[in-house]
Amino acid sequence: MKYHLNMKRITLILASLLALAIQPADARKQPKTQSKAHSVVAVPAIEKTLVTVETDHSQLVLVTDRKGTLYNYHYGAKLSAPEDFLRYETRINAGYGTGPMAYPTQGGAYVNEPALAVKYADSYRNTELRYLSHTQRAKGNVVTTEILLKDYVTELEVRLFYDAYQKEDVILAHAEIVNGGKQPVTLVNYASSAMVFDAEKYLLTHMYGDWAAEMQVDRELLTHDMKVIETKRGTQATQWNNPSFLLSLNTESFSETEGEVIAGSLAWSGNFRLSFEQDVTHRLTVLAGINPFSSDYPLAAGETFTTPEMIWTWSCRGAGQASRNLHAWARNYGVYGGDKVNPTLLNSWEGAYFSFTTKTLTDMIDDAAAMGLEMFVLDDGWFATKYPRDNDKQGLGDWELNTSKLPEGIDYVASYAHSKGLKFGIWIEPEMANPRSRLAEEHPDWIVRAPGREIVQRRNQWLLDLTNPAVQDFVYGVFDNTMQLSGKIDYIKWDCNRHVMNVGSDFLGAEQSRFYVDYVQGLYKVMRRVREKYPDTIVQCCSSGGSRVDYGSLKYFNEYWASDDTDAMERVRIQYGTSLYYPAGTIGSHVSDVPNHQTKNVTPLKFRFDIACSGRLGMELQPKNLSAEERALADRCIRSYKQYRDLVFGGDLYRLLSPYEGNYYALMYVAPDKSRAVVFTYCTNYLNRAIGAKRINLQGLDPDRRYKVTELNVDKSCYSGSGQAFSGGFLMNGGFNPVLFKTFDSAVFLLEGE
Repeated sequence: MKYHLNMKRITLILASLLALAIQPADARKQPKTQSKAHSVVAVPAIEKTLVTVETDHSQLVLVTDRKGTLYNYHYGAKLSAPEDFLRYETRINAGYGTGPMAYPTQGGAYVNEPALAVKYADSYRNTELRYLSHTQRAKGNVVTTEILLKDYVTELEVRLFYDAYQKEDVILAHAEIVNGGKQPVTLVNYASSAMVFDAEKYLLTHMYGDWAAEMQVDRELLTHDMKVIETKRGTQATQWNNPSFLLSLNTESFSETEGEVIAGSLAWSGNFRLSFEQDVTHRLTVLAGINPFSSDYPLAAGETFTTPEMIWTWSCRGAGQASRNLHAWARNYGVYGGDKVNPTLLNSWEGAYFSFTTKTLTDMIDDAAAMGLEMFVLDDGWFATKYPRDNDKQGLGDWELNTSKLPEGIDYVASYAHSKGLKFGIWIEPEMANPRSRLAEEHPDWIVRAPGREIVQRRNQWLLDLTNPAVQDFVYGVFDNTMQLSGKIDYIKWDCNRHVMNVGSDFLGAEQSRFYVDYVQGLYKVMRRVREKYPDTIVQCCSSGGSRVDYGSLKYFNEYWASDDTDAMERVRIQYGTSLYYPAGTIGSHVSDVPNHQTKNVTPLKFRFDIACSGRLGMELQPKNLSAEERALADRCIRSYKQYRDLVFGGDLYRLLSPYEGNYYALMYVAPDKSRAVVFTYCTNYLNRAIGAKRINLQGLDPDRRYKVTELNVDKSCYSGSGQAFSGGFLMNGGFNPVLFKTFDSAVFLLEGE
């Protein structure tokens, strides 16, 4: 561990303390008209200081000026002599403010969007941070850099943390904001991270969407001024957009394989804000953090506010490598149990909805076992007695078993599943209540509501106030008590089916601006308790589909439900967009009935399986409605999936063809040692037969190794080379050309090295 604090720095601190000491005792309390009474603190010149944050292939270079202001001069390729930046001058005209500050604040010469804005007890809002010291410490694959900054007038401190994951080329950044004074302050802006880039062009890839159409891809060339991506929904924060992006530098075109690309993703499950501000010099400042919307956050004397982590990675080999960096980090560190393979399953929802008996469920379990699936999940409808949960209009919040519907009990059903060799899972939605429920009747003070106003409903339900510790105990108790229904519950599906509206908290009283932040922190407190008691339970994050897909929630959840839209053709774009940032093993992807219950489209069963098998495979239908031919195909697809799913969960993803750029979608997963791979190919639009075979350049293989290529789940292959072996170089340079020309044509190929 190294500490950097020189004599000139000590001189600066002493000068600051002396200047504060000679101020009038009430100088900070003077009204604005008496501001001239304030003493001016002189800032002596100091030596410049260099701080580098490094991974195996990337480097962040931070440098102080002679006043101690910390600047971000480089994030990109690893440099052989980063100390050269000690002699670097930005040459920015003083009229345009400061240089590229590492954590810009409202105050001094800075005039753009600040990462940190503070309102002090005397209502002044100027903060100017100066470097005091930094430390670096290594633990295994991770090197942590901590930089201490302090406002040179007040006692406000900021500690910037950078966790550098060496092998994955990922840097996590967050800040701790410390009120070291004796008076409270209010945080107005409190971003997790600021990053500055200097390029000629910036192509931004980000997400938009809605229920049943999540994670749609949008791309735009950034212009000067500000681009903001944000949510104000409170819960379900990722239904319309996602706190993740790709930034391609010095280009107007997106590439999977070429050029510099920055990827960023904020680990926060509530309101977020990403801002991209390009000034007249083409310099781009990216700020990422909690959305300050309606969230001025009070910080009492001595308190510390810790921001969520912002995840950064850099690639010099296009967007594909940036995604692979994020996926590798997520599997090793960012997803709960991310290094494990989750079981295939049958979910009861679209096969039974609210109408089922014990026999309905045991029959579905028999079918799931016969098809080779590994788990059965009982979805909504199993609970509540005073207001039985027979529809979505009542019962939510009353988590006792509905013995009229399931007189034998949950343990009977779970034990039956185990007797058939299956794991057992069950659905809960603990953050919500129907107005027609005992919970809402007995605890109106637990409902999020604005006094004197109608409580707005979504999906016939209200939101519980997770800022309240009593509600946190209740929500934890829902999980805990559900687990006590049987000793054979292996999986919990945690749902969240509405967002925040007419916000108000009886518990917070006069501090309503804390709500959006404290709600998410309350959720995390509950999940930490859950994981302490149930470290081995598989938990899925579901929120009307993919409305809570972020790395804040994935710290506690094993996987997520990407969308309620199970239409295989719709899932093409949803799962493509999701793959830009999140690993395939976390994507719950199910084969459902036709006509599809959301879109009414009819798609072939094989196409549905071939899409679902590119994520964590599941089924969501009534198996008894399948024909004998369909059952045989399902059995075959499930068996073959088990041959290669280790690649889906742990392999390197290569997106070969984008569904946004033509009539095909193709992707592949390659084993880290390049010994095996699986390739998924799809035709999404009819093409004339004259088109013939589609040449697809595979990626990630060893060019000198020979691979046996086998198409799965068919008797006659669409690739003439199926069953033969070819060099990786041949397959990556035009030798792979399956015949796919009809809408819904699809093929899955297993490649095995010889």
